[in-house]
Amino acid sequence: MYFLKPISEEVRLSQLIFKKYKRTLKLMLVSFFACIAAILQAAAGFFPGVGYLVSPLTTAPILLCSMLSIPFGVMTYVLTIMLLFILQPSELIVFPFTTGLLGLGIGAAFYFFRKRLSIIASGAILLMLGIMSLIVIFNFPVLGPAVSGSFSFFSAGGIFLFTFLYSWLWVEIALIIYKRLKVIIIL
Repeated sequence: MYFLKPISEEVRLSQLIFKKYKRTLKLMLVSFFACIAAILQAAAGFFPGVGYLVSPLTTAPILLCSMLSIPFGVMTYVLTIMLLFILQPSELIVFPFTTGLLGLGIGAAFYFFRKRLSIIASGAILLMLGIMSLIVIFNFPVLGPAVSGSFSFFSAGGIFLFTFLYSWLWVEIALIIYKRLKVIIIL
């Protein structure tokens, strides 16, 4: 079955090679990924309309850095939050609970799990928890007026279905991007 196939071992090989890099190079990669993530997320505030199409791409830099190393993925996540504080403070409520958390979760799942279903499910669960906390705890309408601020199993089920499909999409995108960037990473 498709979901139970293991992800290729190339990701694990890159993680081992990444560990051999000098700390300076690793920190440069972290800062580069964080800058890209902050610019993509800030685009939603700077360019309404088009920016909302670009801001979901914020997941990619966090995810790629987390695939290589969880501590450096967390550094990228935190640094992106700090950069957003300067560039676009209005995005600080959305990024840590949605796109950033998804990238961090899927990247960490690549590190711990081998099966596609486990990786997708862990990303979906983290994204669902982030969205539900924005809606229920902070009363922030991240999904617009379609989902009310009170908890219901129907809306939670719909959000989980959405997050599972969205996480699945990002796992496949991450594998495609990774295969294209593998040459650069392994050098």
